[in-house]
Amino acid sequence: MDLSQDQQNFVQRLKEVGSRSYHDQHPFHRRMNAGQLTPEAIRGWVANRFYYQTQIPIKDAAILSNCPLREVRRGWIYRITEHDGTQGEEGGIEAWIRLGEACGVPREELLDGRHLVPGVRFAVDAYVNLARTQPWPIAVASSLTELFAPDLMAKRLEAFQTHYSWVPSWGFDYFKRRLTQARKDSDSALALTLRYCSTPEMQQGAVDALSFKCDILWVMLDAIDLKYCPQPS
Repeated sequence: MDLSQDQQNFVQRLKEVGSRSYHDQHPFHRRMNAGQLTPEAIRGWVANRFYYQTQIPIKDAAILSNCPLREVRRGWIYRITEHDGTQGEEGGIEAWIRLGEACGVPREELLDGRHLVPGVRFAVDAYVNLARTQPWPIAVASSLTELFAPDLMAKRLEAFQTHYSWVPSWGFDYFKRRLTQARKDSDSALALTLRYCSTPEMQQGAVDALSFKCDILWVMLDAIDLKYCPQPS
């Protein structure tokens, strides 16, 4: 992709958000990758992250509902089936349920949300609300955390295989598929962001939305950390 100097500067601003705010730097995430979490904490993370997974297609449907451009809708709609799946084809949500089962969280406990921490629900709902209320290019830009996801997912997969051997390998399908899906998703979202966030105002809105998304992911881990890894008083 040949970019103008303005676009290059814009991309750099977006990447700087991730370098300073992405949740791979959160203490909980660092401890997870270092193999320092208990099975209870791993199960708590999986159960709470599941709510986020279920809301991704709802978020994407909200983006579609605000977008008047057919060519954009036709290119974005695959993200919904990517997570919801189709008849006879497992999607990301089902793959996450398998991860939960591999970690010892039964399907019914994931589906009924009994382990969901209120702070996680609040944060995820705020993200869906952004997609519903902001201009669609701004909501698209908020998904650009996927720019940083392939590297994160590779490290997460390695960490689980190395440190959490009690989790059977058949539970890692979600991690493995996101190694390629996240790059494809981020490429398409970045192309749309560059095309439709072409004014200084829209570019600032995109940077702010991406920063907000990073805050959402960070707050989710704050809530999970407080619940499952309380610090001694």
